[in-house]
Amino acid sequence: AKAFAGAFGIALAVIAASTAQGKIAVSYMDGVSRNPGAQKGMGTQLILSLVFVETLVLFTVAIIFVKL
Repeated sequence: AKAFAGAFGIALAVIAASTAQGKIAVSYMDGVSRNPGAQKGMGTQLILSLVFVETLVLFTVAIIFVKL
């Protein structure tokens, strides 16, 4: 039962993170297409946003492995 709960938690974290990263990328592309001059400033924010989302997934996986 613990293994199933851990696998379900990891799957849920990955699905949520991939959805969030997709929305971040869509917002970035929308902003750059409207204002190409802002690409440099928005690029840094894009990378930071993607890193923060991925870090949340890694923390989730670490917590699940510690709990198992």
